[in-house]
Amino acid sequence: MAGTIVSRTPHFALHRLPLDAPPAESPAGPGSFGSPAPFAVQDAWIGALVPKRWARRAVTRNAIKRQIYTVSAALTPPLPPAAHVVRLRTAFDRQQFVSATSEPLKQAVRGELQELFARALR
Repeated sequence: MAGTIVSRTPHFALHRLPLDAPPAESPAGPGSFGSPAPFAVQDAWIGALVPKRWARRAVTRNAIKRQIYTVSAALTPPLPPAAHVVRLRTAFDRQQFVSATSEPLKQAVRGELQELFARALR
């Protein structure tokens, strides 16, 4: 979450942290080990943050995470090499989407994620 927000939609935010940060220096002292770079491979890394606060049911959180990973894997062109985190910022209306994994909810999430990534690639 230390990265900058590169795009937003009504329900999601995309954070990006470049991978070009220098590796941490190993601390001095007996028994101390230097920590390796968290991302050794220069590639696009994607993470999903779906808080219980905004998606109460576990089945809904898992469905949203699956949509995030599926949409990000199908991007053409792919995301630039960096660490990316897609964060759910607000809840989807439970009055409109009654079922935890309804097809209309999946379509709404997929459409909004495609818009989020399209804005980030501009």
